[in-house]
Amino acid sequence: MKTIAAISTAIGNGGVGIVRISGDDALNIVLKIFKPLKKGEIKPFSLRLGNIIDEKNNTVDQVLVSYFKAPKSYTGEDVCEINCHGGNVAVNRVLELLLNNGATLAEGGEFTKRAFLNGKLDLTQAEAVIDLINSKSEKESKASVKQLEGKLGDEIRNIKDEIIGLLADIEANIDYPEYEDIEEVRREKIEDILEKQIARLSVLEESFNSGKILKNGIMTAIVGKPNVGKSSLLNLLLKEDRAIVTEIAGTTRDTIEESVNIKGITLRLIDTAGIRNTEDVVENIGVEKSKKVLNDAELVLFLIDGSKGFLSEDKEILNEIGDKNHIILINKIDLQNEEISINDENIIRISAKTGEGMIELENKIEELFNLKNLDSENELIITNIRHKDLLNKAKQGLKTAKETISTGLPIDMISINIKTAITSLGEILGESISEDVLNKIFEKFCVGK
Repeated sequence: MKTIAAISTAIGNGGVGIVRISGDDALNIVLKIFKPLKKGEIKPFSLRLGNIIDEKNNTVDQVLVSYFKAPKSYTGEDVCEINCHGGNVAVNRVLELLLNNGATLAEGGEFTKRAFLNGKLDLTQAEAVIDLINSKSEKESKASVKQLEGKLGDEIRNIKDEIIGLLADIEANIDYPEYEDIEEVRREKIEDILEKQIARLSVLEESFNSGKILKNGIMTAIVGKPNVGKSSLLNLLLKEDRAIVTEIAGTTRDTIEESVNIKGITLRLIDTAGIRNTEDVVENIGVEKSKKVLNDAELVLFLIDGSKGFLSEDKEILNEIGDKNHIILINKIDLQNEEISINDENIIRISAKTGEGMIELENKIEELFNLKNLDSENELIITNIRHKDLLNKAKQGLKTAKETISTGLPIDMISINIKTAITSLGEILGESISEDVLNKIFEKFCVGK
C-alpha cells in the first residue's frame, strides 16, 4: 500500500498543527525533510525536536516528530506525526514537502480505514471514531467512546460465538449420527439458546430508539400564532439574540434553525412563522413551511399568549398538533393573564421575557423522552442505523429458526436461518462486508483521520 499523508488538525490558526504520514516509507520520507537538532537515530515511540527543511535548505518550521513503529500504531503501519506550529501556512507547506518526496495524499478516513484493514479496530470501533468527532452532546460522546472501546464489538462477538457453537452442534449431529460421544442436540436446548440470543439482540436493537435521539437530537418545532413569543423563546433557550423580536405580528417569515443542549441531549430548535390565515403572499409561504415543520417534528413547543387567552386560532393549531409529543407553553405570565383552561397534562406557564418556567420546561422534555434512563455511560446504545438493520436481520433469522423447530420439522432445516444471523452479525463487525459498503462508511470521514 502507498504511504499516505494528510493534515490531521482542523484548518485555521491554533497552537499546534499536526501532519500525519502512514506506510512503509513513512520514516524515510520524513527524514528527507526533517533535520533533528541533536544527531542520532530516531527511535520508535519517541519525540524528536528539529527543523523542517525545504528544497533550498531553508527552514520551514521548528517541529516535534513522533515515530510509531508497526504494528504498534494507530493504523498498524509505520506512522510519523509532525507537530508544527498552528496556522495554515506551516502545515500546508509541510504536507506539500511530504507529497513532493514520495507520499500520497490520503483520502477521507483512510488512516482509520487502514486501522480497520490491519486489524487494529473492528468496524464498530472505526465507525465510532467519526461518531465521536461529530458528537454534539456529552451523552452522545459517551456512547461513542463506549463503542470505540470495543464494548459493542465484544457483545456482538459473544452472541455470534454462541450461535456458531449451536450451529456446530447441530451439524455434528447431522453429519455424524453414529458417534455416541457427540451429545445429541435436543429441541428444547436449541429453543432455549435461540430464545436467549433473540432476547440479547432485541435489547441492542431497541436501544436504537435512545441512540437515534443521542445522535440526531430531537427535532423541535416552536409554533403558535404570530406575536406569541416564539422568537423570544428561541433566543432565551439559545442565550443569544438569534431571532428578531418586535411587537409587530408576523416578523418571522421563514424558519430559523439552531441547536441547544438540554439535559445532555441536543434539541434541534426550529422557530417558525406565526400560523394564521393571511393574504400576504410571502407570509403565507412561511405559514406553509411552519405547518410542514410541525408535521415533521418529534417535539412541538406550542406557545399561547397568556395575556389574550385561548383563542380559536390557538384551538386550530392544537388540532394540527394532534397526538404528537408536545408541550403547551402559556407565555407572557409576567403580564395580566386571562384564565386558560385546556385539558392537557403537558402545560407549563412561562415568561420568555424573564425566563420563568424554563426549569419546568427542561424537566418536562426530560420526562417526555425518558432522558433520565438514557445512560450512555454504562449501557450499550446503538446509534448507527446500519447496526440496527443488521441486528434486526440477525434476530429475524433466529426467530424463523425457532418457529421452524416448534413446528416439528427436522433440525437441519434451521441451519440456513442460523447462518443468515451469523453473516449479519459478521457484517456489523466488518468480517464480511462489500467494498462498496466499506467505502460508503469511510467517505463520511474527514481527510487526516
